[in-house]
Amino acid sequence: MFNRRRQLKVMATAAALAASAFSLPAAHAQATIKVGVLHSLSGTMSISETVLKDTVMMAIDEINAKGGVLGKKLEAVVVDPASNWPLFAEKTKQLLTQDKVAVIFGCWTSVSRKSVLPVVEELNGLLFYPVQYEGEELSKNVFYTGAAPNQQAIPAVDYLMSKDGGGAKRWVLLGTDYVYPRTTNKILRAYLKSKGVADKDIDEKYTPFGHSDYQTIVADVKKFSAGGKTAVVSTINGDSNVPFYKELGNAGLKAKDVPVVAFSVGEEELRGVDTKPLVGHLAAWNYFMSIKNPANDEFTKKWGAYAKAKNIAGHKDKPLTNDPMEATYIGINMWKQAVEKAKTTDVDAVIKAMAGQTFKAPSGITSKMDEKNHHLHKSVFIGEIKADGQFNVVWKTPGPVKAKPWSPYIAGNDKKPDEPAKK
Repeated sequence: MFNRRRQLKVMATAAALAASAFSLPAAHAQATIKVGVLHSLSGTMSISETVLKDTVMMAIDEINAKGGVLGKKLEAVVVDPASNWPLFAEKTKQLLTQDKVAVIFGCWTSVSRKSVLPVVEELNGLLFYPVQYEGEELSKNVFYTGAAPNQQAIPAVDYLMSKDGGGAKRWVLLGTDYVYPRTTNKILRAYLKSKGVADKDIDEKYTPFGHSDYQTIVADVKKFSAGGKTAVVSTINGDSNVPFYKELGNAGLKAKDVPVVAFSVGEEELRGVDTKPLVGHLAAWNYFMSIKNPANDEFTKKWGAYAKAKNIAGHKDKPLTNDPMEATYIGINMWKQAVEKAKTTDVDAVIKAMAGQTFKAPSGITSKMDEKNHHLHKSVFIGEIKADGQFNVVWKTPGPVKAKPWSPYIAGNDKKPDEPAKK
């Protein structure tokens, strides 16, 4: 009798241990909320994207220190798509199907986003995309925290045409050869035409990713500018910006003669460049590190302390912030707020809860996610490069501008709805 009782007790204990062993991985899996980080940490785009991975990590640490989300800690799953566009799609599939992430923060180039888009739509994932882009897209599964063309490209051209901006009459549209520069320049060409600029006064040029020899192109720009007051609109992406700006300096092409306005160059891209010959050239963004307000003071201090604590290359000694970092930071904080509002990480519930979310942005404005079109309302700033690689803001919008994902300068867009199709 005693032996039988003992045997039953042993069997019950073994069963309980077995059950707990089987339940451990499931319990552990539910103990955190996994967050995907999809940025190039190698290849031509790593100059721009690596710091966005670090921004997500900083925000996760900050959120976790305050108790996490829904009582759970966030756990980052970092992958490196290595500036390889098809690899972005593969890594996205891995994050959603194997790692089971609740959300992905990632991509810089539009070609990487276009690669990811069908995957997040098919698997009903959620992507927060933090970089200015060409518009012409709306997806239920993407929130766009960077600028649409009417929040960057169009205001920049308006400024350069104005008296304050130098009154440009001729235009060089210079970009990396992929979807973002080509579509943006299609919009700008139509916009310039609507302002009375003739085709002969627009010169469009493209170079491949990683291009490094800008001697001929800069010489061509100099020659073209002899025909009248000229401005360059640069949509060059990644590490090609370093040789481009070096060549501008070598050629003595100064801002007072031919101003260059860049849409993909910020504080980080200018880190490796002698900026003294570039003083006065421009960038159009929705945030600059040099903006003075309490929210930005807090953001830049926080980043400096984090970079030092984590020994982040370059930033531990010279911490820099930029527009896509701000857009990344806004995105992860808005996602957290939406999850808390929805009381779940369920994608459809979070998408619904994202409508109208607000966040006090480092730019100093309260940034709002549009109720319908998945884009942020953002202020626009135009800054001049200073000798120290920072920007002096020379123009800004009076307040936040609502994004127009479908540019009115592309035929047929007036018939497209201002919200993603329900799927």
